[in-house]
Amino acid sequence: MKMFLVFTQKEFYHILRDRWTMMILLVLPILMILLFGFGISTEIKNAKFAVYDPSHDLATQKIVNQLGVSEYFTFEAYLKTPAEMNSIFKESETGMVIVFSENFYESMMHGGEAQIQLIADGTDPNTASTLVSYASRIIATFQHEQSKGIGTLPYQIKTEVKLLYNPTMKGAFNTVPGVMGMILMLICAMMTSVSIAKEKELGTMEVILVSPMPPLLIIISKVIPYFTISVINYITILLLSVYVLNVPIVGSIWLLSLVSLIFIFVSLALGLLISSLVDSQIAALLGSAMGLMLPVILLSGLMFPIESMPLLLQGIAQIIPAKWFIVAVKNVMIKGLGITSILPELAVLSTMAVVLIAISLKKFKIRLE
Repeated sequence: MKMFLVFTQKEFYHILRDRWTMMILLVLPILMILLFGFGISTEIKNAKFAVYDPSHDLATQKIVNQLGVSEYFTFEAYLKTPAEMNSIFKESETGMVIVFSENFYESMMHGGEAQIQLIADGTDPNTASTLVSYASRIIATFQHEQSKGIGTLPYQIKTEVKLLYNPTMKGAFNTVPGVMGMILMLICAMMTSVSIAKEKELGTMEVILVSPMPPLLIIISKVIPYFTISVINYITILLLSVYVLNVPIVGSIWLLSLVSLIFIFVSLALGLLISSLVDSQIAALLGSAMGLMLPVILLSGLMFPIESMPLLLQGIAQIIPAKWFIVAVKNVMIKGLGITSILPELAVLSTMAVVLIAISLKKFKIRLE
């Protein structure tokens, strides 16, 4: 029995002195329950909407107010002309535009019928259909409230739905940019960190570092294969997207390639940074999974809308490179926008690339103890 207790105590010592194991055992469950149970929600809240209202009557004001006070929508602006609809979708994060017919109240009361057009951004078909459903429900509630005490509906409000950029609501329009970010992150960051950590774990990194080649060139030689594989994967994804999934490249392919190359550099720098902090493959793999893959899946906007998350998680999402990459790819590939529309994303990704590469090279140990 004493021997059994000694062996049990030994196992506790091994676990307690390994900080990565303790982090996985104690910290990961807390993060997962907070993310999935509190921060991650399929509901969409605080979605921005704009209004084109040539009538400006009592009925349209009531509908706009009911949309604005709901938890699902946030009023952004009134549009002066129909031509502003395309620009507001391209230049802001507006999810939907509501267009009222002329003489809306008079048509509703005297003609017995009025029309509302719901125009949504179809680059994310799930979000678009959800917003349209929310708006239709609020409009139906308004119509029901106006008919109280009458018994039957004296008029009808007809809603017409229009989806920009993705009228057929193909899910691939939303998944392709996100999957592209995940694959590039997986190949560049995770595989690079595991590869370098493997050299440390086997003791061959020390042999490599004492070779006549400068340490900087050694590091570059380690990441070039993963850079090449990532470029091949990027080309493969584009070919499959266009010819198999029927997702068109509406914008400039050169601009799309520029964004992707910058994102690849950011991912490589993250892989180097992780490899400089750990000494084993399992630690590199776990660090990559927790530090990169989970945030990409949960907080980049790939699966869940960022606008619906708590403010703390929205702030964390801003430092995730994949979030900026996915937005830029959607704007160029799906919406067909030019470089001026993605300047913020390019600036953020470029800054991340420079900062992460500098930190990674500074922290990379050229002498192993």
